[in-house]
Parts: sequence; C-alpha cells; structure tokens
Amino acid sequence: MVTATTTDDETEQHEESALETARRQLASAAELVDVDEGVIERLNHPDRVQRVSIPLKRDDGTTEVYTGYRAQHDSVRGPFKGGLRYHPGVSEQECIGLSMWMTWKCAVMDLPFGGAKGGIVVDPKDLSEEEKERLTRRFAEELRDVIGPKHDIPAPDMGTGPQEMAWFMDAYSMQEGETTPGVVTGKPPVIGGSFGREGAPGRSVGIIAEQAIDYYGRDIDETTVAVQGFGSVGAYAARYLDDLGATVVAVSDVDGAIFDPTGLDTRDVEDHDERPGMVSGYDAPHSISNDELLELDVDVLIPAAVGNVLTADNADDVQADLIVEGANGPTTSAADAVFDERGIPVLPDILANAGGVTVSYFEWLQDINRRQWSLDRVNEELRTEMLKAWDAVRDQVDERDITWRDATYAVALERVGKAHGARGLWP
Repeated sequence: MVTATTTDDETEQHEESALETARRQLASAAELVDVDEGVIERLNHPDRVQRVSIPLKRDDGTTEVYTGYRAQHDSVRGPFKGGLRYHPGVSEQECIGLSMWMTWKCAVMDLPFGGAKGGIVVDPKDLSEEEKERLTRRFAEELRDVIGPKHDIPAPDMGTGPQEMAWFMDAYSMQEGETTPGVVTGKPPVIGGSFGREGAPGRSVGIIAEQAIDYYGRDIDETTVAVQGFGSVGAYAARYLDDLGATVVAVSDVDGAIFDPTGLDTRDVEDHDERPGMVSGYDAPHSISNDELLELDVDVLIPAAVGNVLTADNADDVQADLIVEGANGPTTSAADAVFDERGIPVLPDILANAGGVTVSYFEWLQDINRRQWSLDRVNEELRTEMLKAWDAVRDQVDERDITWRDATYAVALERVGKAHGARGLWP
C-alpha cells in the first residue's frame, strides 16, 4: 500500500479498511500527477453501490436471507470489471475499496475497463453444492439490471470459481432469452471461458518477479524464493519461477509452511486448492510457521495468501531483498514505509497480480467474437501486456526516483484522469 503519513503505532492500532487504504492511495498518487481536483474528488466515490437481499431455501427446508453487494467505482474507460466474492467479511465499504483498486489495476494494464467488486456475506463452506447454485442464480437475478457484457462484467474472487460463474452466466442468459457468455469471465472453457484464466494471476506475478530480478542485476538461476500462500496465485507463481531456474525454498498453506534450503519440487507439492493440507503435510526437511516464512533470508518474498501480513510488527524482521505482492493488499502502509526506508523494493499487487483481469479481458474479447484462443496464444498475449505495463511503471521509477507502488498508481491515475478530462462532466 502507499506510504502513509500516520505513525506506525497509529496505523497498526487502527487497521485500515480497504476503502480507507484506497482513498489514501488515491491522495498519494494525486500528488504525483497533474489531474484536476474535481476528478480526484469524483474518484473518491463510487458511481453506484447496489445492495440486495438474497433469499435462499436451504436443503432442510428453512429459508435464510443473505446480503449481497455490487460496487461500481468508475467506468470512464469502459465497462465496470471486478470479482464476486463469497465470504463472511464482505461489506459495502470493502466492496467500494476493492472496486477502486480494480479501476487502478485496469488502468495500469491499459485495459478498456473500469473498476467494480461485489459479493455475498456468506461462508461458502456452510453451503452444500446445491445451495451454492441456488444462491448464485438468485444473486444473478438480483443484479441483472446493473450488469451486462457492455456495462458490468463480474468474475471469480475469494470463495467463487468457474462453476459459480457458469451458474451466474446461465441464470442471466435464461432471463435474457439468449446465451450471453460475455456477462462474466472466469467461466469453464467449454462454455466460453478462456484457457489460462485460472493460472493468470500467478503467472503475472511470476512475470513481474522475473523482470524485477533482472532489473536489479540478479541471475535467476541463483535466486531464492519464498511464497506465502500456495494456492491459485502462489502455486502458479512458484512453478513459473521454478521453471525459469529459481530455487523455491519455502511455500505455505493456511496450516503452516515447509522449508528446504536446497529447493522444493513445486510440481510435486500439490497446491492448497488441489488438496487442502497437502502443503503443510508435505515431507520436507523443515516445517515452519507462516510468520517464520515471511522472515526467511531469501532473495524474493511473494506474499500470496491474504492481506495485511506484512506490518509494522514484522517489517524490520523481513530479510528478503525484494517483495512481489501476489495477494491483494498484503503490505500495510506502515510496513511500506519501513521497506522504503530499508531500501527493499515492493512490486505492488495492482501490477503484479493483474494477469487475472488481463486474461478476463481476453476472455471477453473471445466471447464477443465467438472465437476461442489457444493456451499458447493466451500466455503469449499475457506476457506482452505484462511487459508493456512493466515498461510504463519502470520508466516512472527511473525518471522520478519514486517507489514502485507510487509509480504504478501514477501511471494508472494519469490514464484515468486524462479519460475524465477528455470526456468532461455531464451537466
């Protein structure tokens, strides 16, 4: 996250919400670019937030009502775009903050999308498969008036995946009277999804890590890597770097971490999504905690699990030379300040894990044109787009001597600001 002006103690006593963080980042970026103050004020607020009640008939015959949200932040560059998450912690404020991040993520990748985010306040582990399907279909119906392939395109997020997107698309299509695959992305390829979508966020983390390693004059064959969170992002990132010759010495899941200073076989370790508990139960030389993994003496640290794991409490103990964010918001503002002072570069989430929304854009294009791309083409196009974004951010770092996070937000805000300036304000 962007360096804060509050003290470490103040930041850690009051953990920033996603919305507070997003607004702080916007304010910091606004100091770096020439954007009209009126545009900045508009960007502090979402265009719209939809709150819906979703009744669900449970398998035992009882009825429960869940709350769902869809926050649409900004559409000046194109349709709203962002995930739908099923999690007990979903809130209106969180969705607004995350939708702002999506605006910046799409802009830094120069995609013709704006930002959105939504979800349902529910623990998906408490639902049967049939209940999840009924909940998803009803959610699609409740949001039908505010989504669409040319207006707002949801995608998977925490607690959802290709199957939920398939149900969502089918429910929307049935009400519209025609198959509309472009209403969501992240679907199974058999119904219009894109090959390579599931692994795209982790692959992009690997690509950005690869570029950063080279930028700082390191040999990837002599680079050690630790990955917190060996799930859908961390596993793909670890395997990408492993294939390039890096030595992945530690990975973790929610139960703990494994450590082998000589290197792990990332293909042999099943990720947490494939087999929960496999990582921490793997036969490795050393078992350590997730906290200990963050403090290993490695060249590259990839926090790819959850947010706010790098804080003022542990930032001084981090021994990595380079941090590449795989999760959304893993670094608090206070920790960011510490890393900046210590000279540890942090490659921000909205650049590093932007492969997901980028391949979602590819999927949207494939759905519009009714023509599916091969996996090789998807990966090739993804690499091209990631390198273009890397070049734009790197140029800002080199020219202005600012942090990678500040440079990333400067690129994104300048693009959004120019679009608002060109379109003007409707009376």
